[in-house]
Amino acid sequence: MSDNKVNSNIVIPAELLPRDGRFGSGPSKVRQEAVDALAGHWQDYLGTSHRQKTVKSVVGSLRRGLSELFSLPEGYEIVLANGGASYFWDTAVFSLIERKSQHLSFGEFSSKFAASAKKAPFIEDPQIILSEPGSHPLPEANEEIDLYALTHNETSTGVAMEIRRPDGAGGLVAVDATSGAGGLVVDPTQFDCYYFSPQKAFSSDGGLWVAALSPAAIERARSIASSGRYIPPALDLVTAIDNSLQDQTYNTPALATIFLMNEQVSWMLANGGLAFSAGRSERSSSTVYSWAESSKFATPFVKDPAMRSKVVTTIDFSDGIDAKLVAGTLRANGVVDTEPYRKLGRNQLRIAVFPSVDPEDVEKLVAAIDYVVERL
Repeated sequence: MSDNKVNSNIVIPAELLPRDGRFGSGPSKVRQEAVDALAGHWQDYLGTSHRQKTVKSVVGSLRRGLSELFSLPEGYEIVLANGGASYFWDTAVFSLIERKSQHLSFGEFSSKFAASAKKAPFIEDPQIILSEPGSHPLPEANEEIDLYALTHNETSTGVAMEIRRPDGAGGLVAVDATSGAGGLVVDPTQFDCYYFSPQKAFSSDGGLWVAALSPAAIERARSIASSGRYIPPALDLVTAIDNSLQDQTYNTPALATIFLMNEQVSWMLANGGLAFSAGRSERSSSTVYSWAESSKFATPFVKDPAMRSKVVTTIDFSDGIDAKLVAGTLRANGVVDTEPYRKLGRNQLRIAVFPSVDPEDVEKLVAAIDYVVERL
């Protein structure tokens, strides 16, 4: 099927259209208030040195805000550096895995960290625990494992898992929270490394990875760095830690990305913190799942309600309805980025409901989908 299917004869009535039609899984909706705030600092912030107070104060505000948002215990640090989650996978391979890691693989993105670890010649082959897309496996305590790699939210499939340390495990717990952080509740005592990107729940652009590191993770990174293992400077976690403690990054970052992310964190905190932001996503996702469960042509892809993501919803369509045609028609009416994840290859819509998405717009969206399907 073509990725550009559209029925241009269908015009969705204005009263059924969301006020903001962005439902993408990343880059995600950016709030206008954040962009307006950035525009107000175009001359005294953009185009200035990232080593000076103007930018470092925003980096410091972001680090403090994230520590408060996640209620980080004493000794945990917020660390950031250039690159997205893919950069952090390589950083973790060099700087956090001593000998052997265990990876839960249940979708496109959770499999990539495992693949990176498997290619590294200086550590043992990882243990990989698989499950089919639409579900997630559970970690298994193993005395040979020194790092357990979990995924909070699998963006490709719409599967989320509760983050808990494996019973009896002695290794570090590293959590890929790329699309989960800020939109899902998490207990920081259950992880040593919780890493994520700005372009999902934090309504910014890509180009950074951010990680909440426990004292044990920081100690591990410093120990490996002093062991003689070669680590490329741009992938050296200790370099990122030391620069972050000075409220800066090793290389020049995208200043707009940092500013927008800080605005989003400030908005979350001003409205109630993680309970507020995760609550908005939960309300929106409940609207989507309830609609799908009562629909004659749609069903949630993730069958187990306990595994359904509250930030990225995936909805299968019956064979008689072409989901790509629905997505294309929505796009022609200004409702964008509801297309399914391409490699998953299913007849479905993928609808992101990160905290910036208004729950009222989600209610309008499902009504608009019904309107389109009725007329196809």
